[in-house]
Amino acid sequence: MLNTKNISSGLATAIMACTGGAVLIIQAADALGLSRAEALSWLFAVYVIGGALNLWLILRYKMPFAGAHSLTAVAFLSASALHYPIKELAGSFIMAGALIAVLGATGLFGKLLGLIPKPMLDAMLAGIVLHYVVAIIPAIKELPIIGLLSFLGFLIVPRLHKAIPPLLGMLAFGVIGLLIWHDFPTAEVAEFSMPHWISPSFTTGSFISISIPIAILILSNDIAVSLAALKKNGYNPPVNKTVVFSGLGTLLVGFFGGHAVNVGGMMTALCSSEEAGERKSRIWAGIVCSVLVIVFGVFAGAMLVLINRLPSAFIVLLSGFSLAGVLIGNLQAVFSETTYRFSTLFAFIIAIANVSFFGISSPVWSLLIGCLIAKVLKEGKPKPVEAPSV
Repeated sequence: MLNTKNISSGLATAIMACTGGAVLIIQAADALGLSRAEALSWLFAVYVIGGALNLWLILRYKMPFAGAHSLTAVAFLSASALHYPIKELAGSFIMAGALIAVLGATGLFGKLLGLIPKPMLDAMLAGIVLHYVVAIIPAIKELPIIGLLSFLGFLIVPRLHKAIPPLLGMLAFGVIGLLIWHDFPTAEVAEFSMPHWISPSFTTGSFISISIPIAILILSNDIAVSLAALKKNGYNPPVNKTVVFSGLGTLLVGFFGGHAVNVGGMMTALCSSEEAGERKSRIWAGIVCSVLVIVFGVFAGAMLVLINRLPSAFIVLLSGFSLAGVLIGNLQAVFSETTYRFSTLFAFIIAIANVSFFGISSPVWSLLIGCLIAKVLKEGKPKPVEAPSV
């Protein structure tokens, strides 16, 4: 049954996806020399189709999926794809989607994920989430009054009424602070644009330089994290099918200039956590998020006007407070496990470091090295009980 926890978690998750992610796409489009119409087509495609993909997965499998597109892939494009024309970019996105779909169809990705112990997944997720929560402190320093009001709302409002989740209190007090103490810049003229069909161009160079890195980023930073979060929270997600559908969705949006659509890591982590309510009702958090993401995509031009008027530190506050409960749950799970010690510790700190090597992101290295240490040190196996001396 839909409740305030479902709504607040779904709302916060959608805001996370539709603020920083949209701004990154516009910045990437400017860096790539795309027109405003091409940039809005990109936004329309990834948010409308991305939201629809996650909504379909929720209804099909009765699990709280959430997502839109890959933020890390956008950041990669801003720095590494500056000399590619739009048709070649579209072709590289389509090839990336096909590559992801093939990896899902072969079942290889699912087999690898099934070999990872649950404490390692907890450690990896805790390390990733920690970045968002720690960012609360500098954000409060940047917006002291609004930040402190948000913090008070997070702590006080749930004590006034148990039905109100902390995140909703934070949002209410934070918005009040913005309306009173923040000087909003003058609004731009809102634009509306339908998606544009792009005839793709396929080249070996773009496949190696763009398609393969994007596929790796989507699989490691988004799909792997989302599936790990679902497993950690007691769900049994269809691993291979999730990968296949994310690949096919990415292939489709490539024809409209979109770089990816997929299940989201932190978005699914939030919608599937205890913060989203009772386990049986958490799908409503995903539904709320997916519907809002679709609406955002349809009215992306107008929504960008609103986003540009919000201080970036407020978005950081929202992300941090929304994931605070997720961090607590993961840390408790990691450090209460006695059969793993050094392996989960190193998995945790590698995820915190957020450093990539050879194009592979820190979440993947976190799991690989953590599992390797567990194997070498023979952690995860209960110690044999010594027979009592006679």
